[in-house]
Amino acid sequence: MSGELVPAEQVFEGELVDERAALVRRVETTWRYSRVVPPALKSREALKLAAKDALAWVLRAPLRCVSAVGRGLVVAARGWRNWVRVRDYRDAAEQSEKLADKFVEIRALTLFRWKVTGTVLLAGGAVITVAWVLYGDLVLWSVGGVGAAVLAIVGRAKDGSPGRKSVLAGPRTLTWTMDSQVLVDAFRDAKLIGKDESLRLVDRASRQGAGWAITVDLPATRKAADVVKHREDLASALAVDEIQLSVERVRGNGGHAGRVAMWVADEDPYASPPIGTPLLAVERWDAWRPVPFGTNARGRRIDLPLVWTSVLIGAIPRQGKTMAERLAAAGLILDPYARLYVADFKNGKDWQAAEQVAHRFMAGDDSEHVLAFLDWLVELVADVQRRYRRMQDLDDVTCPESKVTPAMSRDPSLDMPITALIVDEVHIALEDRTPVVVQGKKLTAGEQIGELLTWLAKKAPAAGLVLVLATQRPDSNTIPSKLRAVLGSRFALRVMDWRDSNIVLGEQMNTRGYDSSRLLPSHKGVGILRPDGETQAGADVLALTVRTFYMPNEDWRAICERGRALREAEGTLTGQAAGQETPLVHRAEAAREISGASLDEIELPEPLAAVVDYLGDGLDEREFVPTAELVEALNVEPTTFGKDMGDLGCRPTRQYVQEEEGTRRVRGYLTANIRAAIVEIGSSGLPGVDQL
Repeated sequence: MSGELVPAEQVFEGELVDERAALVRRVETTWRYSRVVPPALKSREALKLAAKDALAWVLRAPLRCVSAVGRGLVVAARGWRNWVRVRDYRDAAEQSEKLADKFVEIRALTLFRWKVTGTVLLAGGAVITVAWVLYGDLVLWSVGGVGAAVLAIVGRAKDGSPGRKSVLAGPRTLTWTMDSQVLVDAFRDAKLIGKDESLRLVDRASRQGAGWAITVDLPATRKAADVVKHREDLASALAVDEIQLSVERVRGNGGHAGRVAMWVADEDPYASPPIGTPLLAVERWDAWRPVPFGTNARGRRIDLPLVWTSVLIGAIPRQGKTMAERLAAAGLILDPYARLYVADFKNGKDWQAAEQVAHRFMAGDDSEHVLAFLDWLVELVADVQRRYRRMQDLDDVTCPESKVTPAMSRDPSLDMPITALIVDEVHIALEDRTPVVVQGKKLTAGEQIGELLTWLAKKAPAAGLVLVLATQRPDSNTIPSKLRAVLGSRFALRVMDWRDSNIVLGEQMNTRGYDSSRLLPSHKGVGILRPDGETQAGADVLALTVRTFYMPNEDWRAICERGRALREAEGTLTGQAAGQETPLVHRAEAAREISGASLDEIELPEPLAAVVDYLGDGLDEREFVPTAELVEALNVEPTTFGKDMGDLGCRPTRQYVQEEEGTRRVRGYLTANIRAAIVEIGSSGLPGVDQL
């Protein structure tokens, strides 16, 4: 009390131990891992499943008993018929080719067995009648019960036994619960395991969503990849449509090459109405986060990573290609720091709302629009090169690697925002034949666009540029192979055949079990996603089937209006959306200027000048001019004329024309190509037009 230090007694440390709780835990552990205790009694979930199975067995027992008795009657009738007709003796005589010699013996034995049958029936009927008189109805009930039991045992369901299977048994259907034996039989029928092999259940079948989920281990040397590849065969064995069956290999710490996770839907998971995009309910989004893209068969949300990758979307018309591309763009629109380049070569109304947020926006399918798009690519290439040069001057804290970071993308002084190039129907630009001159070399606009897109897909993702391209069948004639090879994420909606699916998803994807041509026409917006990055299904998933969210035009406009409001509040509205006129290479402006000028002011080389003089006003009025007509009118040698026109950028083509004899396919020149050659020749002297 006075503040002086005094010696204290020894203090012991310890803790309170509840001996009863420890005893309970030991009992629970012993009970759970005991081999004597049945699995159904080890947990509440197992007990519930066992109770359900028992209830199902009790409910089905009367019907199964009646069916077994009926099958027993059929088996007994067939057995008695074969016995009374001496079928075994007759077959043996036929095989020994002595049926005629044994006919008398067979006939005698048949009559004898008929007599035995009659005697047994009469004697049995007499005994039962006497017993009934003496003991009453109890005899009839006893005889009926014993007879029904015997017939049920004889007629029990057993594969391979005669009389057990009817010819018309009705359609095959999956049992309402995923029985383990049903699953083993299905794997054997699909030839995924041998007849003497079985499966090991890792997780017992359980309800997950609107279907049954189960995880199994295959026998040794059997691979899960083969099960995924032959998913259609397994679906047939299970008597379900393959769209209802989801098969995935379990990877990581909890999986191995022979572990398979399966989910069987009760019905078509894509038959229900589509789900609206969740982005409509958010105020803003971060471009660095994966964008909500759709749901898988189980209804789980699948997000699409955009940063560090490029996206290719392919499908036949009217399958949801533009909808999928707009979903990818919606997340970028709701990030006020993202910059968008939107090119709509379909020239519809699908992308009109994006004009109010896009740094650059264009809708059209003429050569003028293609040349303007070429200018965009030149601008983006220069921007990417500037970003890499700027990174060299930054310290390791601001820029740890040669990659844009979230902080760098939001720093206005660095001017490195996440930039998205979104192109709908990109094949129109890549197939354009307008001639251009690049460093003294003549190319088509489509060829140069393909070169620049390939360069951007290779080098630009690390600098913060995202490519989202949508097209119809992207074969080597539409999208160059070297461009398709560097587009990381692929999304294939329904296509016509497996070749088209492989063109979008990659070579031999159909042999791995992923073929978008097998999707049903009614499954709008359903496709196979091959992501470049981690999704909810895991980073090691090769591909998965996804149904995209639904985003009608009114929702799309609302998202674009919200994106503009966010940019106005943050002060990040730029380019055309802000009414700014930023300079480009002006190739398209030169084309418009020359196309509007008088042809007399342009000095054209031969034979192009002679062609223009011959056509006159027909250059604007006609669409196609046959080569034979030009050769005859200009009195030139055909081979030399074709070579000279090709050197000037006018390549011949074939089209159907109407003549007196009927429709005929002839070789000639499109007037659009002739006008493009005039534009190129007239613009060759303007500064900045002949160089990229």
